[in-house]
Amino acid sequence: MNTMQLRMRKKLFRGMSYWLSLVMAVPLLASCGSGANQANLPPVDESRTRTASPAPQQAQKRGLNTGQKVAILAGAAALYYLYNRHKNRQSAGAEGKYYLSKNGRIYYRDAQGRAHWVTPPKEGIRVPAEEAERYQEFQGYNGRTTGRDLSSLPEARQAPSQSQQPYPLPQ
Repeated sequence: MNTMQLRMRKKLFRGMSYWLSLVMAVPLLASCGSGANQANLPPVDESRTRTASPAPQQAQKRGLNTGQKVAILAGAAALYYLYNRHKNRQSAGAEGKYYLSKNGRIYYRDAQGRAHWVTPPKEGIRVPAEEAERYQEFQGYNGRTTGRDLSSLPEARQAPSQSQQPYPLPQ
């Protein structure tokens, strides 16, 4: 073979190697884009960054009738109260449906399907006394530090498995 043929053959092989590299790299680069499936995103734990603005406290008057008495729910009692108020809603987001995970935490899903952990306000939730009675055995009822947590609930033990959920449950 003469020198001219070797040069031509070398250029041909170089061109083919560039083309094959490009063909093999395109699927790899195309799969790195942001797809529509965001179900595998980690849950968002907003409890670390949330700063709750203190609600204006009204001075409690002595001698209120039973219709005006309230109980303060905090901690597990507040979470269970919020869960019971939101568990049958159909919409998504913070005002939508709440779920109870197997580890006893409450979460909701946003429009993209990402799980957000629910954290009760530090100042507690003011609830009518009659309605709050069903939460008196939980931690946080009227400032109490003892009582049940949510992981002991039958609903937490019977939480749907990941195969029954449209998106994976947060761990």
